[in-house]
Amino acid sequence: MTRPQSIEHLDIAVSECRACPRLVQWREQVAEEKRAAFADESYWGKAVPGFGPADAAMLIVGLAPAAHGANRTGRMFTGDRSGDVLYRAMHAVGLASQPTATHIGDGLTLNGVRITAPVHCAPPQNKPTPAERNTCRPWLDDELRLLRPTLRSVLVLGAFGWQSLLPTLAANGWEIPRPAPKFGHGAQLDLGSITVFGSYHVSQRNTFTGLLTPTMIEDVLRNAGRHARLL
Repeated sequence: MTRPQSIEHLDIAVSECRACPRLVQWREQVAEEKRAAFADESYWGKAVPGFGPADAAMLIVGLAPAAHGANRTGRMFTGDRSGDVLYRAMHAVGLASQPTATHIGDGLTLNGVRITAPVHCAPPQNKPTPAERNTCRPWLDDELRLLRPTLRSVLVLGAFGWQSLLPTLAANGWEIPRPAPKFGHGAQLDLGSITVFGSYHVSQRNTFTGLLTPTMIEDVLRNAGRHARLL
């Protein structure tokens, strides 16, 4: 398969991917059965591409689309409570045009930031398998390759994203220290042309329990944004 030569072509190719049978079956089942609150909506029900400009200076790496969030709306972190937390914080520090993300066409734009995930399909129980992560990895490879000329910082949400990203960065020419740095909120890794930051994921479990507070996510977003020269 020919590798995408632009972010636009990458996004189209991602949305057409059917490489993981379990994920394809699940995302389409969810899109057909729906949640009662969204019974009148047409679900996206496909792999969800990244969101943000093709010349982004900052990349945010999550986990995977939520079944009734991005799998419904077709845009990363859009239409669920995790996205509510993320975009509110991004708007607060000046990285998003508005604090809410409800659907494609709601007017939301990102300031020099692109959002992606190591797995582009909604997985059952929000738990992709290592094999599914590895199958999806070429899309992250391509995204990093295409963003490399402008990329200055990467913010990783959660340990799964951290463990997925570091080997991908290594495969794309960035030198990762050995042993690989451990994930933690506030972790920071200087790789020369880019700096990688770690944050707890904006999941309901983390935000409801107070493991991740609005101040904590705003602080790390602000730090990553400054390293990307966006703030």
